[in-house]
Amino acid sequence: VQLQASGGGLVQAGASRRLSCAASGRTFSTDLMGWFRQAPGKEREFVAAISWDVVSTWYAASVKGRFTISRDNAENTVYLQMNSLKPEDTAVYYCAAAHNYGRLGPLNSGTYSNWGQGTQVTVSS
Repeated sequence: VQLQASGGGLVQAGASRRLSCAASGRTFSTDLMGWFRQAPGKEREFVAAISWDVVSTWYAASVKGRFTISRDNAENTVYLQMNSLKPEDTAVYYCAAAHNYGRLGPLNSGTYSNWGQGTQVTVSS
């Protein structure tokens, strides 16, 4: 599956932003989907994930209550709604797809086999 992330940009602290990730290729509707981010000089970190049937979602502690992941399987798109943005949310955001959970689970980047190109989110103070 090919993934195309979009929606990044420059926003002020406290603002909201919605990222989108459009999938194409093989069946998307049965994939676990996740968002990760990487800030300058830091390792890529987990942000959020959602099961194929929307029953389960997972969030990093740093974004829980502020970010919401969702998906529209009919549109082959996954979203990340980001509210109350903080300067520490500044990063390149990547969407990723996994055909199964594997041994590592949805929070681990090693679970995901397909990655989008990333979209930059910059939050000014």
